[in-house]
Amino acid sequence: MPPNTTASSGQKPGKSGRKKGRKARLFLIVLVLAIVGGVAFGAYWSISTVRASFPQTKGSITLDGLSGPVDVKRDSYGIPQIYASSDEDLFMAQGFVQAQDRFYEMDVRRHMTSGRLSEMFGKGQVKNDEFLRTMGWDRVAKKEYDTKLSASTKKYLQAYAKGVNAYLKGKDGKDISLEYAALGFTNDYTPQAWTPVDSVAWLKAMAWDLRGNMQEEIDRSLMTSRLGPKQIADLYPDYPYSRNKTIVQEGQYDAATQTYVQGSGSTTTGSTTGSTAGTGLAGNTTAPSSLQSQLSGLYDVLDNVPTAVGVNGNGIGSNSWVVSGKYTITNKPLLANDPHLSASLPSVWYQMGLHCTSISSKCQYDVSGYTFAGMPGVVIGHNQDIAWGMTNSGADVTDLYLEKITGEGYEYDSKVLPFTTRKETIKVAGGVSKTIVVRETEDGMPLLSDRDDELVKVGKKATVDSGAPDRGDGYAIALRWTALDPGNSMDAVFEIDKASDWSEFRKASASFDVPSQNLVYADTKGHIGYQLPGRIPTRASGDDGSLPSPGWDSKYKWTGYIKQAELPYEYDPKRGYIVTANQAVVDKSKYPYTLTTDWGYGTRSQRITDLIESKIKGGGKISTDDMRQMQLDNSSEIAKLIVPKLLKIDVKDKNVREAQKLLEGWDYTQDSDSAAAAYFNATWRNILKLAFGNKLPKELRVKGQCLWVDPVNTTGPADEDQSVRECGQREADQAQPDGGDRWFEVVRNIIDDENNDWWQSPKTRTDRATDTRDELFGRAMKDARWELTAKLGKDIDTWSWGRLHRLFLKNQTLGTDGPAFLKYMLNRGPWKLSGGEATVNATGWNAAGGYGAVWVPSMRMVVNLGDLDKSKWINLSGASGHAYSAHYTDQTDKWAKGELLPWAFSEKAVADKTSDTLVLKP
Repeated sequence: MPPNTTASSGQKPGKSGRKKGRKARLFLIVLVLAIVGGVAFGAYWSISTVRASFPQTKGSITLDGLSGPVDVKRDSYGIPQIYASSDEDLFMAQGFVQAQDRFYEMDVRRHMTSGRLSEMFGKGQVKNDEFLRTMGWDRVAKKEYDTKLSASTKKYLQAYAKGVNAYLKGKDGKDISLEYAALGFTNDYTPQAWTPVDSVAWLKAMAWDLRGNMQEEIDRSLMTSRLGPKQIADLYPDYPYSRNKTIVQEGQYDAATQTYVQGSGSTTTGSTTGSTAGTGLAGNTTAPSSLQSQLSGLYDVLDNVPTAVGVNGNGIGSNSWVVSGKYTITNKPLLANDPHLSASLPSVWYQMGLHCTSISSKCQYDVSGYTFAGMPGVVIGHNQDIAWGMTNSGADVTDLYLEKITGEGYEYDSKVLPFTTRKETIKVAGGVSKTIVVRETEDGMPLLSDRDDELVKVGKKATVDSGAPDRGDGYAIALRWTALDPGNSMDAVFEIDKASDWSEFRKASASFDVPSQNLVYADTKGHIGYQLPGRIPTRASGDDGSLPSPGWDSKYKWTGYIKQAELPYEYDPKRGYIVTANQAVVDKSKYPYTLTTDWGYGTRSQRITDLIESKIKGGGKISTDDMRQMQLDNSSEIAKLIVPKLLKIDVKDKNVREAQKLLEGWDYTQDSDSAAAAYFNATWRNILKLAFGNKLPKELRVKGQCLWVDPVNTTGPADEDQSVRECGQREADQAQPDGGDRWFEVVRNIIDDENNDWWQSPKTRTDRATDTRDELFGRAMKDARWELTAKLGKDIDTWSWGRLHRLFLKNQTLGTDGPAFLKYMLNRGPWKLSGGEATVNATGWNAAGGYGAVWVPSMRMVVNLGDLDKSKWINLSGASGHAYSAHYTDQTDKWAKGELLPWAFSEKAVADKTSDTLVLKP
């Protein structure tokens, strides 16, 4: 029974571009006048200050180091297409152009990956830097660069860095970006030269945000303070293999040859390394009580680490699918992709084309798509022969280990082993430097618990250098993560960019070790495919990585990695399409390894599959616009399950009944102007709160939301004399229940059990206790009615989902933590959004915390392999990172409406779209 609780300049745009430019200039003039008139710092600001960093996009610039001229052609949205006659010139120009548009973003990212944010932003970032220095991303990146990457990759990274530094040469901070001018008020920070390692380290940040199930591992352990094993199992149900299809359906693992082979598939009896027999922590489903405060403290640290591309690992998903030419109007494949990441300004993605004027051994690339500012090459997109997309596989590549500290070492198989230690000095803008000591095990696992006093509770105090943090008693917490070992992912980027067929694509993907991504593929010859790449660990029998493991026992050590030949793939499956949306990769009965215990539950993937099959079975052919419409599908799968139950409830209160009537005849579509969607989602939020949220431990609930709860291990009605007041401790966009499709599955499993214990909720001042499903649903409907009355007004005719579900784009760092006038200058929004949680149009929101968009489709693309110039794309914001550039957020309105822009690829198509041309001369 659940525990009881109570309650440019220099550009030549078309007519629309000129209108945008005039509006931007007028707004800029008004803003600068307001700042000059009303802000103490105003004398420093002027139109010239704000515009000083806008890039030159016409004429010519001489760059030392080029071997020949390079053309940079920008369209009316400022998206660059680069033409060069050698690989080195191509990537040098890429570095120069990205620095023109986004150097401040690049600089912040490299300070994050190297644990040097305090150098830019002062003492408020010291804790983050301590954690990031402990992880040592830049140290691993340097090892990769020195020992792992190919000679050609190093050459390209060097060329890219040379281009960035050519842009920086002779410029002050204020000439680079407005944010540097703002930093100048409190900090004499000067941007430093770019290095190849800065680019490689960015892959570590990307891998961190896409690291798999570490948050779930922590959450399950925290739940043990209030919930029993059966209750926790209820909240983490098995993947519904019989209902939601896996990615790979037409293959099988051959135990004899230890390879994954194309075919119909059958239950394997091969190796069971990494099986799901165990549950993690010494085979138990509970964690030691001393671990609770440690894990809570660890979560606080993780929650504060700046995000790179996601929401600190929570809720990250993506859609990508490919349809064979036999089902398309072009008779060639169509490929769609929209990664779901946290909203940022500028967008994490940067659109561009990299074109060799003539393909040869000297110049090998003709590729276009999305990349990251600060990293050469193209990450997602297409070249002249193939297209590819990515979604997060969710493979479990992180494990937390408990380490028993003894003296100056840690116990391992009844021995005491010494830590490897290093000192790290953190420089602080406007403050005193701080030195920390980082401890690692012999496997290179850093002790995360050294970074927060709350993580250290029990055990013997360690004797270390005076610069180290204080030690307390308790198990230390160490992290094992594939990305902390040097790898070859940067090699994979360049190899995929020039791959010409499936064989070359698969070979290139073998180097894509972290993060593990689902790769979908299509080519101009008509083939489609899927490959799971990545360095994915195998574990000893009895350990599935779902809970922290005892580091003192060698049997919990990783036993190796799944070989590339053993990883699942598909090529030209008979069904004619492949869908990846973070669902299970392969049926667990047909594969011997545990890839993870925490898949997405397949709600989005199955909806996409159903949309494709309905078109195919209807005899229709799928078009580029059909793919776009599928990306915008707003159907709520949980509404289809719950609304029929809600409509059967006899509601007495006329105001609640008025709201209930909104659901009658609703088609379950979450359009931004839908009042029914607003009311249903509010009801869903309150169902989750009453049935589950109020029963979770404080470490998982929203910070500041307080409840009177029974002491642990008591049952029956709440006793006012015994109840204690507990307040939530987690940020609103990270709290539970978040309302994602795991919670869809939780509710689906109990919805027909009307007397299930989870439907019980205690009485409050205004409501009697609930004992059944319909009683709890009725109470949730009432609570939702009055919640929306407070938020949207009493008149339900004025309600709409978009008024609740809004997107704000916040500029990195200063747009979040800067003074109010800077936030006003740098941030944009709101936009009213359609879509929702676990919807194909995945504008995610956290049901525990509110209705605002937390993560979104960070870009959308549809590649037409029949005519690449008829492909379409859109970015969340725009090409530029410069506030008040015409291209700061010029794609966002279209993105919010679900529109796509033409994506020119051929030289002629690019020329037709070109607004400005800049020639870079040697």
